[in-house]
Amino acid sequence: MPTSRACLAEFVGTFALMFVGGGAIIVTSGENLVAIALAHGLILAVMVSATMHISGGQINPAISIALGLAGRQPWSRAGAFVVAQLTGATVAAFLLKLLMSGAYDVGNVGATLGALTHNGSGHADAVRAVALEAIATFFLMFVIMGTAVDRRGVGGSSAVGGFAIGLTVAAAILCIGPLTGASLNPARSLGPAIVAGAWDAHWVYWVGPIAGAALASLAYRFTFAEKRG
Repeated sequence: MPTSRACLAEFVGTFALMFVGGGAIIVTSGENLVAIALAHGLILAVMVSATMHISGGQINPAISIALGLAGRQPWSRAGAFVVAQLTGATVAAFLLKLLMSGAYDVGNVGATLGALTHNGSGHADAVRAVALEAIATFFLMFVIMGTAVDRRGVGGSSAVGGFAIGLTVAAAILCIGPLTGASLNPARSLGPAIVAGAWDAHWVYWVGPIAGAALASLAYRFTFAEKRG
């Protein structure tokens, strides 16, 4: 698939994740963890399944970077995807603020913030948040490698990988959502940060997910992947 079309698919997928996930936080005032987890998990599952044959259904800069490190895509393609993902999330956050203001208190536009990263939490809390985001994203990337990248695990349908990925994100939100917001995705955090100025410990949502995804991709590549020869 030409990179331009693949980038459009990444834009749409990340837009949907931000719009539905952020919208769920807005309409529940961030109070219904199960609803928020399901919203993120379901929309990610269907969007990954819908775009996997076009762009790989990455929908996450940390994943695109990790796949570049694993040698699964050229860095030029990974960079183009990251731009498309960040743009999609930002446009979705802007539309959430525009369309839901008045009907709901949009607050931080569904920002991925938690007890460890909100309202000027200390350095120790930020380090804990990085560790939690890295571990959760490690799980996510490991699932991606095993169900969507490794041809032995993909099977006859890309939907298997899509729903496994969505379930992993939903599980992560149920586990660490109250502490960090369970972003696992720099684009998902950047959109609200730009639109609502929600910059609290924003670096956490780049360092943690990228580190976790990179470690998982390399660990899978050198431990479980098929040997090429």
